[in-house]
Amino acid sequence: MNSLNDYLPIGIQLIVALGFVVTTMVATALLGPKRKSKKKDEIFECGIESTGNARVPFSIKYFLVAILFVLFDVEVIFMYPWAVNFRELGLQGFLEMLVFIAFLLAGLIYIIKKGALKWE
Repeated sequence: MNSLNDYLPIGIQLIVALGFVVTTMVATALLGPKRKSKKKDEIFECGIESTGNARVPFSIKYFLVAILFVLFDVEVIFMYPWAVNFRELGLQGFLEMLVFIAFLLAGLIYIIKKGALKWE
C-alpha cells in the first residue's frame, strides 16, 4: 500500500495537466472568434505566395539516408555508458563492445554494398 502512495503526486499532476489542456481547448473553442472568409482559408506559407503542387515527391534516397543516420547515430547512446564504465567492465565488457561494433560494421558494409548511400 505504501508504494501506491508514492505514485499519488504523479497521478494528481497528470490529472491537473490533462484538466488544464481540456479546459483550455474547450474555452478557446467556445470563446474564440468564428470568422470564416475566403482570404482566411487560403494556404499561407511563410508569407510567400503558394505556387504549384505541394505534393511534389521527394527522392526515397533522402529518407533512406535520414533513417540510416538516425540508426547509426543512436548507437552512440549505447557506446557512451560503456566508455564511462570502461575500467569497471573489464575484459568482458571490452569483448562485448567489440562484438557490438562488429555488428555495426557488418551493417555498414551491407549498406555500402547495396548502394544505399550513392546519389545518382
